[in-house]
Amino acid sequence: MTSLLQILLLFLNVARWIILAHIIMSWLINFQVLNLRQPIVYQTWNGLTNLLDPVYSRLRSFLPNMNGLDLAPLIALLAIYALQIIVQNNNATFL
Repeated sequence: MTSLLQILLLFLNVARWIILAHIIMSWLINFQVLNLRQPIVYQTWNGLTNLLDPVYSRLRSFLPNMNGLDLAPLIALLAIYALQIIVQNNNATFL
C-alpha cells in the first residue's frame, strides 16, 4: 500500500511541475521572450494548454470573472498541495 501512496504522490508532483511550466511559459509568451511562431514553442504551449484546459475550465466555471486575471492555475496548485498534505499526513491510516 505504501507503493500506491508513493505513486499517487509522484503523479501529484508531476502535475504540479506541469502547471508551473505552463505558468512560466505563459509569462514568457506575454512578455515576448518566447514567440509562438517558433514550432517547438507552439507545440509545447499547445500541448500544455490541451493537457490543462479540462482542469482549468472546470475551475473557471466556479471562479468569478476577474477581467483578465486567471486564478485557475493558482487554485489547481493549491489543490495539489492540499492533496499532497492529506496523503502524507494520513499514510499511516492506509497501511
